Amino acid sequence: MFRSGRAVRPVHPHRRPTLGIAWLVLGIALLLLVFLDALWTTLWVDGGAGPLASRLTTWAWRGVLAVVGRRRHGALSLFGPTIIVTVVVTWVLMVWAGWVFVFASDPGWLVTGNEPQVPAGWAGRIWFVAYAMSTMGNGDIVPNGGVAQIAASLTTLSGFFLATLVISYLLAVLGAVVAKRAFAGQVSGLGKTAEEFLTSAWDGESFRTLDLPLNSFSGLLGALTEQYLSFPVLQYYHGARPAKSPAVGIVVLDEALTILRYGVPEPYRPNAAVLHGARAGVRSYLETLKSAFIDPADEAPPPPDLGRLREAGIPTVSDAEFAGALDDLRDRRRELLGLLRNDGWDWSDR
Repeated sequence: MFRSGRAVRPVHPHRRPTLGIAWLVLGIALLLLVFLDALWTTLWVDGGAGPLASRLTTWAWRGVLAVVGRRRHGALSLFGPTIIVTVVVTWVLMVWAGWVFVFASDPGWLVTGNEPQVPAGWAGRIWFVAYAMSTMGNGDIVPNGGVAQIAASLTTLSGFFLATLVISYLLAVLGAVVAKRAFAGQVSGLGKTAEEFLTSAWDGESFRTLDLPLNSFSGLLGALTEQYLSFPVLQYYHGARPAKSPAVGIVVLDEALTILRYGVPEPYRPNAAVLHGARAGVRSYLETLKSAFIDPADEAPPPPDLGRLREAGIPTVSDAEFAGALDDLRDRRRELLGLLRNDGWDWSDR
């Protein structure tokens, strides 16, 4: 790919100055950081996002919420694609800068291709690394010497490798976005609130008709949890409507499960194993919030309204018994409220 030409006289002193060592160390450090972050984010399933990507997405999302506000859901829905592009551009710029600093460590590593050959300046190094990373071919700047030629080849390989990682990552994230929107749509199809969810599922005698849907939700939650662990950036793909927001769907589902488990007498509940599996699925999902730096709310949300169920003829426990159970679930419900607020919604939006 690169023109070697005839051997040229080195145009740099044999003794590298201290500044050159500093540029070399800085360049290698940048390259190691970005590839560690990219590999961590794209390939390590249990590791979540890398330290750079995770903090960049979290800080950017909090800044957008502060500037845009929680009620402009159309604008917030643009953030997911924007932040993932920002992460990718950050990786590319860091690799670009890293190789520029590496070549800056020795002024004689890059020279002009025409006679008389002179060392390339900063603009020349930036240009050379850009076309080397993009595999566009040779330019007016050429590597001088064996070490420089090896570094130039590694520059091209790093650009190709990063592009492959990014494309695979983007395709996987987009597939996960579709899956999480489908989950939200299925939950909202049964009800936009926990009380509506349950009144629509009541068959006049019990909630046994929920066995199949809850089994389905458990499977979807398991897949969704693994996707969120692999791609924490999914937390920032905001649904413009509550019916398409997984955060809202999770809250509605878990509140319905809480009522079924603690607010409805046992003979009327769905199958115990199915109910337990669905609650465990939500619990596993809530554990992914830590990897996205989503904190629980300071207070618990308002309790569900058992009165609406009683109006529909659904047997319930007493308000005092239900309130005691909610006290034990305070931390879990604080996590739900924190999830909802982080996604730009309020408890009243569900």
